[in-house]
Amino acid sequence: MATTSTALPKAPVTDTASEPSERKPRRFGPSWFLVSPSVALLLLWMLVPLSMTVYFSVIRYNLLYPGENGFVGLENFHYFLTDAGFMPGMTNTLILVGSVLLISVVLGVLISALLEAADFTGRGIVRVMLISPFFIMPTVSALVWKNLIYHPVSGILAAVWKFFGAQPVDWLAQHPLLSIIIIVSWQWLPFAILILMTAMQSLDQEQKEAARLDGAGPIAIFWHLTLPHLARPIAVVVMIETIFLLSVFAEIFTTTSGGPGYASTNLAYLIYTQALLQFDVGMASAGGLIAVVIANIAAIILVRMLGKNLTEKY
Repeated sequence: MATTSTALPKAPVTDTASEPSERKPRRFGPSWFLVSPSVALLLLWMLVPLSMTVYFSVIRYNLLYPGENGFVGLENFHYFLTDAGFMPGMTNTLILVGSVLLISVVLGVLISALLEAADFTGRGIVRVMLISPFFIMPTVSALVWKNLIYHPVSGILAAVWKFFGAQPVDWLAQHPLLSIIIIVSWQWLPFAILILMTAMQSLDQEQKEAARLDGAGPIAIFWHLTLPHLARPIAVVVMIETIFLLSVFAEIFTTTSGGPGYASTNLAYLIYTQALLQFDVGMASAGGLIAVVIANIAAIILVRMLGKNLTEKY
């Protein structure tokens, strides 16, 4: 018995590998014209203030002497770097940023881990209360701490000291920088808790159950599972907080005004004193450019040290 076979028609062969190389991207398409207004506005928003700051930094521009606006070159930078408040301001800025980062990251991890491990009634209310200080304006929170907590006569800490028979402490006068650190940490700790609590909810619970079955305790689970899982969120918290902490101003202005002396003065407040208290716009502009350079150096270091955690796999 003979069988006949019919050959199926073959599909035409197309060279798909060469198609992407033949397509040439259009540089000036409709999408470019739609995006260009926003890009131009962003460039103007950035370049115009920066250009004016550079211009004012190389001239003698003091509001007390409006007619003397001659070119001075790098003289304003020299005066700002050799000013008596530069080194204390630089040191206080580094101490403030480092201390707040340490407090917010360490306490943020511990509080987030405790909230994730504990199961009790009203846990949602506790989470909202922990996050709420982040939404209070810096000036308002500084006034609350200054008048209701730190006040040496009617403050809460003074009442506690008197209850135990001790002499109340004038925190803003005797420990100004520590007081600022506590205020700023109280404001930024909820941000770290919010990011870290959200990250902990994505932790694989099966791994934790397997670790418990293998005999791992809570500390071992936290050290080997929870903490590595929080590497990326911690990097995000450190980078974002560093950007904002370099420009802390309202808390210092409201509470200590940078004093006593330069005890609580940072770079942002030092630039303010040069511009609006001594009316030396040229020197303040030079200080602003120096602060921009310092902020960019810090950003580069953070991106190289911590930013790689955003792309690496565990």
